[in-house]
Amino acid sequence: MKKFFLILAGLSFPFSLFGEDVYITRREGFLAVWQSVKRATFEPYSPMFKDVNEDGRGYEEITFAQSRGIVDEGEYFMPDDVLTMDDALLWIFRTRNVRDLFYMQKENIAGMLRDYPILEFKESFASSAVSMKDLTGLMYALDKMLAEEEHEVSFYGEDFHGNGTAFGESFDMNALTAAHRLYPSNTLVKVTNIENGKSVIVRVNDRGPFVEGRDMDLSLAAFEKIADRSNGVIRATFQRLGDAFLIDACTEEEAKFQKRITKNVRFHRGIPHIWSKGETLYLGANRFFVIRSITFPDGTVRRVENWVSPDETYKFTPQEPGNYVFIVGNQDGRSRGMRMAVKDCK
Repeated sequence: MKKFFLILAGLSFPFSLFGEDVYITRREGFLAVWQSVKRATFEPYSPMFKDVNEDGRGYEEITFAQSRGIVDEGEYFMPDDVLTMDDALLWIFRTRNVRDLFYMQKENIAGMLRDYPILEFKESFASSAVSMKDLTGLMYALDKMLAEEEHEVSFYGEDFHGNGTAFGESFDMNALTAAHRLYPSNTLVKVTNIENGKSVIVRVNDRGPFVEGRDMDLSLAAFEKIADRSNGVIRATFQRLGDAFLIDACTEEEAKFQKRITKNVRFHRGIPHIWSKGETLYLGANRFFVIRSITFPDGTVRRVENWVSPDETYKFTPQEPGNYVFIVGNQDGRSRGMRMAVKDCK
């Protein structure tokens, strides 16, 4: 029986790819990997695998990941085939954005394992079947290594204030945001200054920095939360929390969204139960919908009557903490109310 070694918490211990655990399918394995990074999906999803049914489990995640190159392109995903080690490792590394996607192909697995030795590389293990225990252990080991990595972090402020970011936003040096070369747009990251232990949660909304050896540029406001501006550059650790659409930055817990307007009309993401002051909410749906009104914390009601097509989004940025109520509807005249509590996390 062939055995491999999982590197965890600085210790090596054997685990068998042919042990008692039941092997998992590609669908089960991919969904476990995807859900572990708490990344949002966006419609439309294209291209599309011929064997991943729109009504089937994991359709959104698998087809979105294919369109982003996280799973390899092709006509078939083979969701019910047994997951093999080479695909499991690729999906784990790619969802953690350890390198540029171009350098995370099957021929690069050995090199990635040298950088992050979560498994002793063997030429023969590529087609070995994987159990959920194997997969979970590998993800845990890599996430632990990534959380302990030290990074060089700087800031950008007045010279860039008001400029456009790589993701189409306007840079605000007073917001808690960051630029990163690889993390997806809207990723929440807890950045901890190694020297003093202070932390700040930032949202990635820009690409950069483009200085050799530097891994993140914080907005001025975020940098000053954990260091004196005069420091200029600090050493820090990163804890990737997940997508800002799925994680509440105030509580660091998974956000809950109200998604369905009517039976056949649904938001891509929805109206959250909890949201942060100053953060923009983007509302889009699979069919036409209308924002009829918004009730603000002071009781003021704004009549909107704004129709939104499937190709558009409605943007709303709450400026005051408190409870908001959205009245949304469809083309048949049906409406429902959705409540959102806004908190000031700063």
